[in-house]
Amino acid sequence: MTTIRQRRVGKGTEAAEDQPSEETNVKQDEKIPPDPPGGRLWNILSKTVGGIVAITLGLLTSVYVATLHENDLWFSNIKEVEREISFRTECGLYYSYYKQMIQAASIQQGLHGLVYDNKTESVRTINILERMNVYQEVFLSILYRILPIQQYLEPVYFYIYTLFGLQAVYVIALYITSWLLSGTWLSGLLAACWYIANRVDTTRVEFTIPLRENWALPFFAVQIAAITYLLRTHLQPAQERLTLMIVFIATFLFSLTWQFNQFMMLIQALALFILDCLDMLPTAKVTWLYIIQISGLLLVCVLQFFNSMILGSLLISFNVSVLIARTIQKNLKKGGLLNRLGKLILHVLLVLCLTLLINKFIKKILNLESDEHIFKFLKAKFGFGATRDFDANLYLCEEAFGLLPLNTFSRLSSTLLFYVYGFVLFLLTVAAVIVAFRNLSITLLFSSISGSNQVQLKEKMEEYTVTLKPDAAYNLVHTVLFGCLALSTMRMKYLWTSHMCVFASFGLCSAEVWKLLLKCLHLYTSQRTQVIKYSIPIITLLYISFKFWPGIMDELSELREFYDPDTVELMNWIKSNTPSTAVFAGSMQLLAGVKLCTGRTLTNHPHYEDKNLRERTKQIYQIYAKRSPGEVHGILRSFGTDYVILEDSICYERRHSRGCRLRDLLDVANGHIMDGLGENEPDLKPSVYPRFCEEIKKNLPSYTMHFTRVFQNKTFHVYKLAKHK
Repeated sequence: MTTIRQRRVGKGTEAAEDQPSEETNVKQDEKIPPDPPGGRLWNILSKTVGGIVAITLGLLTSVYVATLHENDLWFSNIKEVEREISFRTECGLYYSYYKQMIQAASIQQGLHGLVYDNKTESVRTINILERMNVYQEVFLSILYRILPIQQYLEPVYFYIYTLFGLQAVYVIALYITSWLLSGTWLSGLLAACWYIANRVDTTRVEFTIPLRENWALPFFAVQIAAITYLLRTHLQPAQERLTLMIVFIATFLFSLTWQFNQFMMLIQALALFILDCLDMLPTAKVTWLYIIQISGLLLVCVLQFFNSMILGSLLISFNVSVLIARTIQKNLKKGGLLNRLGKLILHVLLVLCLTLLINKFIKKILNLESDEHIFKFLKAKFGFGATRDFDANLYLCEEAFGLLPLNTFSRLSSTLLFYVYGFVLFLLTVAAVIVAFRNLSITLLFSSISGSNQVQLKEKMEEYTVTLKPDAAYNLVHTVLFGCLALSTMRMKYLWTSHMCVFASFGLCSAEVWKLLLKCLHLYTSQRTQVIKYSIPIITLLYISFKFWPGIMDELSELREFYDPDTVELMNWIKSNTPSTAVFAGSMQLLAGVKLCTGRTLTNHPHYEDKNLRERTKQIYQIYAKRSPGEVHGILRSFGTDYVILEDSICYERRHSRGCRLRDLLDVANGHIMDGLGENEPDLKPSVYPRFCEEIKKNLPSYTMHFTRVFQNKTFHVYKLAKHK
């Protein structure tokens, strides 16, 4: 087990940018009033200061997480094998391909080794570039080889510094999004400070560096910032084209770097669909965003050698269905309230049916089963019948895929973030409901009025009705949908909490939000709104600074070091005492480290998005089930296994409760009664064999004829398999 131990000694305010309000979110552009004397210079100065603050905060965040990583592990002082072991589970697997490319004789040979890989899965040759999202490792390794930095910077530092550098991009993108929404860079400053103060819940980059989400989320944040800007009014054609290009590039990079991109963008597409149906976004811009999502994903599909999981994604089916349904229903946004509601219900049903039909057709044609475990997991998670499926239960029993813990909200509340977020969310949700209802019912009213009177009516309504800009409406629905995702699945909270910082800071610094509240309280004046808009955020910033700055300083001064002698001993033994062609079986988390540290061939690994691999993993895990030694030996040898590694932490697991231990999941899947006190389902039967991982340690003849122990320490036991004819 890895532990972290104590290290031993000797080893102002500025004017808001012009953002004219609009009565509806698809209102025709109006003339922007000219800047007052000196206003243009002030705006330039304000934007310059705001930009400098954004870059400074981004760089400080990057240095902050890099320092935490160094202080936590003493990364600069530990051995190479310890550095590699610190990349746990799938992180180690991804980093191993970067290491493989660095160590290859040439770039061409390195790429050939990835396209025709026979060491990641024994007795199989797979295309790593097709199966996994590792183009970032390929790009970085090539960059490291061609840049003249080898003498000054080790490959591992080039890798981790790139990831920490992306954190600067992430924070800057969050800052800009909040700035765009509120019109003041004070909002961006508050968003960045909240992100840092709530680091435990906004990022985990300092201890899971190579994880795919740490590559992808900065690009997702850039995409959200670009969409926020795109949805503003008064954009010139050149500005719109440039913004669409930024959205496409960010979408492409996000899709290229994370295998779960399609599910995140599906939620984004749902947000666009809801707002478009309610006439709260310009339809033309929404159409472009649908097309960008499809084209970005298809481009990634081509780069990943036509990965079938991408072609069969719900996102592509949904976006195509929306575009087809819109073509069929051309008069969707005309008519009275009841007429439009009827059309909307029909439109939603049509899109849903088309999505399911197209997706089922594609999966049938491609014989796609790579993502079936995700839908089994979702079915079981939301109570659509109990399941004994091993893969679904493996996810259900992991804390990361459970509900968001309640203590998350107490931590977010300690920085005032959750309180402000709830306040802003409530106000804007009420405003959105009012605007949506008005948009659905206003078409009939305007159709009966002449063109000149329509303008006068709009101007008069603007004085008395609630408005919600398209960019604010999008971010509102975005935060609601991703909030639902985070509440249901803890691992996805980082998509929500970072945007929570943006949304809360925008609301606190937005003149429109305070104007809405003060009008409801009959206290509205322009001067009062401006005072509150700046004073409340500044007070909040002071509170965060005084309360959390000492804690951050203490955190940065705490020095610890990496300590995992058992795993280090295991990896050194494997490198010194086994042939380079040896095949190892064991838990998928440990085997990722075996591949990285020793380069040996694996039977299975943590990248779970392949049906054959999932079935193989379940078979390999019979080493922790109640099976006979002959059966286990036959299973392992069918995958070419030479050595099997047993872990006491799995065999005698106590981390999970009964029913969620790995051995319990295997027992239920095999139809056997679980160990320990407690209920069992009535159709489960006792096994005629004892648990393999326990019984093999007794060195009984029935076991020693198949397995010979060649290594052991307090944590691991390695057995060599007999090669029977």
